[in-house]
Amino acid sequence: MTLITLILTFVVVGVVMWAINAYIPMEPNIKRLLNIAVVIILVLWLLSVFGIIGALDVPIRRVQ
Repeated sequence: MTLITLILTFVVVGVVMWAINAYIPMEPNIKRLLNIAVVIILVLWLLSVFGIIGALDVPIRRVQ
C-alpha cells in the first residue's frame, strides 16, 4: 500500500467524520463514542497494514 493511499484514506475518513459531526444532530456522548470508535478502527487498520498485528480475522462459531 502506498503512502498516497494511506493519506487519501485518512483524508476521506476525516471529511466523512467532519460531515457527520457538523451536519447530523446527535447527542454529544454519541458523537464522542463514534469518534473514538473510528479512531480505534483506523489505528487497528493501520497496524494491520504495516504488519505489526496480524490479519484481523475474528473467528465466528456456529450456534446450533
